[in-house]
Order: sequence, then structure tokens, then C-alpha cells
Amino acid sequence: MTERRFDAVLFDLDGTLIDSERLILASYRHTMQAHLGHVPPEDAWKATIGQPLVVQMKMFAADEDEAAAMIRTYVEHNLANHDDYVRQFPGVLPVVEEIRRSGVSLGIVTSKKGRATRMGLARCELPAEWFGAIVTADDVTRHKPEPEPVLTALQWMGVGADRALFVGDSTHDMRSGRAAGVTTAAALWGPYTRSQLEPTDPDIWLEAPEDLLPALGITP
Repeated sequence: MTERRFDAVLFDLDGTLIDSERLILASYRHTMQAHLGHVPPEDAWKATIGQPLVVQMKMFAADEDEAAAMIRTYVEHNLANHDDYVRQFPGVLPVVEEIRRSGVSLGIVTSKKGRATRMGLARCELPAEWFGAIVTADDVTRHKPEPEPVLTALQWMGVGADRALFVGDSTHDMRSGRAAGVTTAAALWGPYTRSQLEPTDPDIWLEAPEDLLPALGITP
């Protein structure tokens, strides 16, 4: 029997486990129009996906007060329209189920707040109890691309960095995982392209969710 390489797989949430890009962009457009009177090019916003809202909004706000107001507007729109926009990525649910059945532990490392994280999991039929650790923006002070969120998940799960794989779709995920010392896997079904992710030098490239299984040595 081949020795198992990883004891745990950590997942980013948005763009990796759940397809929330439509919601993120809709909330962005609504917020920018409400506060700035126009919508800046979406590429600038897409480049920040994977970081906390407070970091994102400071790029567009004139000061701290405006950033706080923009966050309130964004969150209100995001939560009110969540289930109308968020959907499953094809193939993710059966892959997560297969990994769980194999005995590899599951975790989540996201820059999203706890409430929105729980809503996303429920909308995409991913039970929170499947995951041994769910680290959100509420749980750390230094967010991705810093290593703290990944290291926190490893601590909660009792897994060493050398035995963990972190799957994410953004440059922030890859840099966070690299800094934490885990193996990184780039999910190409999210909003980031291969060319955008290449500078972060992921250890593994995943074209589709099912590519994760052979990377883990799992045969369905």
C-alpha cells in the first residue's frame, strides 16, 4: 500500500469550494455606485479577492470612515442576495466527499467572516461538521497572504505543515500557504488565471476539482 502523503487538506472558500464570483462582483458594483457614483474597473477588485473586506475597501475609500461605510453597504447587499447568486462548482461536492471517506482530514481557511462562511457552506450543501477547522477572518489578526490563517488551521487540527495541502484559487492563498510551509495547490476553476498564479509558484496545478484525488493518491 502506498504511504499517504497528506493527513489534511485545507481549502480556501470563495473561488475554490463555492462559486461566489457573481455575488462578489454584484456587491462590489452596488457598493461603488452607492458611494463613489461610478464603478471602477472590475479587474482591480478581482485582484483583491481572497483578502478581507477592510483591505479591499481601503483601496477605493478616501478615508477610514468611508471605508467602514462601504463595508456596511457591501455586507448588507452581500447577505441579502447571497443565495440568489452563490452556487456549487461542478464536481467539488463529490470530490470533498471522497476525500472525507478516504480518512484525510478537511479544513477551511478563508478571509470571509464567520456568518457568510456558514451561509456559503449551507448554500452549497457542504456540512460544516465535515471540516475539522474552519478559520475565518474573525479568528486571526494577520490575514492572507500572511501565514497566520493556515498555521491556525494546522494548530486546531493537530497536523504538521509537512503533512498538509492547501488548495486555493488566489495569489493570496498560494503566498499564505507557502509562508506557512505547506504544499500548495492552485485551483484553476476560480477567477484567477494560470498566468496570474504562476508568479506564486504553486506546487500542484489543478485544472478541475477531480484532479485533487490523484494528487492525494486517492482512487475513487
